Amino acid sequence: MSEKEFKEYPDGGSLKANTTKKLESSPDYWGSIAIDLSNTTAVQVVDGLSVFKISGWKKRNSAGQTYLSLAINRWVPEHDAIAERKLSSSFGQDDNVPF
Repeated sequence: MSEKEFKEYPDGGSLKANTTKKLESSPDYWGSIAIDLSNTTAVQVVDGLSVFKISGWKKRNSAGQTYLSLAINRWVPEHDAIAERKLSSSFGQDDNVPF
């Protein structure tokens, strides 16, 4: 996969097979991921670490080489999502209140 064939997108990346492993300890795959750090509000933090879900899709480039296309998924921690749903569902329940 040539460097020109892959365009980096926010919260996306790729891994390709390492075809030039020189040592047993060399990585089997290598690549990059571009993370948009300007939006850190929808990132779960656990013990001071930012935690992202990561997904991968097996694809082929124009030269027929297989690689993994990657994406990170941002999410609101479950307890915050439940609180947001309760708060938003409480609006509209008292539509007859005159103020």
